[in-house]
Amino acid sequence: MNTDSAKTTRQGESLPPGPAKGMKITEEYARLVTRNAYFWAWPLVNIYNRRISSAQLPEIVMAGSILASPVNRLGMQTDYIAWDERLVACPNQDVAYGGCSLALDQSPVVIQAPDFGNRFWVYPAYDLRTDQFTAIGSIYGSKPGFYLLVGPDWQGETPKGINQVFRAKTNTGFIVARVFLDDTPEDKKAILDVVSQITLYPLSEFDGTMKVHDWTQVTKVPAISAGDEEQKWVIPEKFCDVLPLVLADSKPLPGEEAQYAQVAAVLDAAKADPQLRRAMDEAAGEADKELVQPLLQFRNWGLQLPHHWSTIDNNAAFGTDYFSRTAAAKANIFVNKPNETKYFYQDLDSEGGRLNGSGRYAVTFQKGQTPPVGGFWSLTLYNEYHFFAPNAINRFSLGTKNKDLKTNDDGSLTLYVQADEPVDPALRSNWLPAPKADFSLYLRAYGPKEAITDRSWTPPPVTRQ
Repeated sequence: MNTDSAKTTRQGESLPPGPAKGMKITEEYARLVTRNAYFWAWPLVNIYNRRISSAQLPEIVMAGSILASPVNRLGMQTDYIAWDERLVACPNQDVAYGGCSLALDQSPVVIQAPDFGNRFWVYPAYDLRTDQFTAIGSIYGSKPGFYLLVGPDWQGETPKGINQVFRAKTNTGFIVARVFLDDTPEDKKAILDVVSQITLYPLSEFDGTMKVHDWTQVTKVPAISAGDEEQKWVIPEKFCDVLPLVLADSKPLPGEEAQYAQVAAVLDAAKADPQLRRAMDEAAGEADKELVQPLLQFRNWGLQLPHHWSTIDNNAAFGTDYFSRTAAAKANIFVNKPNETKYFYQDLDSEGGRLNGSGRYAVTFQKGQTPPVGGFWSLTLYNEYHFFAPNAINRFSLGTKNKDLKTNDDGSLTLYVQADEPVDPALRSNWLPAPKADFSLYLRAYGPKEAITDRSWTPPPVTRQ
């Protein structure tokens, strides 16, 4: 018996992970690989392009009405985010936000946490896959002080005074700080001292003292993005240029090695074949239109619940669930982990009709049946592009933050969703203004209790009146 031959023919040993180097590749195959890669890598390219854009900023600025930050520098909004922001779909008007791109290959970063008292707060940081790698916030019992975020290969020494270290699986990422804010003049004044102590900076600047910034005093520049839709972070015709950088930064998860090799082989072949590259760009455009864009509509994906609501259970922990990851990134990127926040999505009324401002709707929580949370809850209205719909009273959500909601005689709570103001002035406090067009509703439950996580509680129907 030839033992050498037996060794070289052992099942699965020494086999190439993808097309052999130098192999001629057909346009049809290149299109197939590109189309598939465009779908699963769309969130990764999205995050990477945000880093590229942020790297062009020399300092933290107020771009129009939105705070914009360079990489590894975080500034804080001092009030709810403005209705006209277009950097991130499905913004939240329950919190003061702060965010920035992470470039952990340049430096580990320190983020400060002041003493929040009883205020709900959370600092979710995401890797290229939009998976969360931090557990910092009131829900975790995190103490005031300093937290260190490092990249996958960092081997430095943790300085004295750092509460905890969190390691990302990729060098590129994003962080979005969230701090609850009541819709009252008193709380909007009180939060200024808190947010002035929230910031993020390179480790080399850490000296163990709390840095303080007046975030109302930053350079003002024109808005970075405008229009109706979210800023286009993934450009189909440039997708193949960014993809190699993304793949280099995000090591394959178990089982992804062959997939990475297939993509790398096609990208390599396209370098010397302009016609092949054109075919790949066309395939990326087709995938964007046919596969990704439909995911903006909540009714096209998610775990289906009673009354046409939907949700997801693996938010910010997608792993290789490519469909949910891309759907969430397209419709509402930067969702929190399920133990931090539970999200419920709605495009339809109780009869299955599309929500539209031509109708009047009611959402009634029976007595004792508002969302069971340890933090706060809200019902937000978004227009067809998943942004706030301008209205006369500048109101975009209702929930815990509102101190003047009126209950019915039986103790239930009804929120009225319609374009025109309720005829009864007493109902104005419970009115959520709608546009004269299609819209969606979005229920957030921060610090969800067991009744939410085990699905024994789900949102009530949206009934057309």
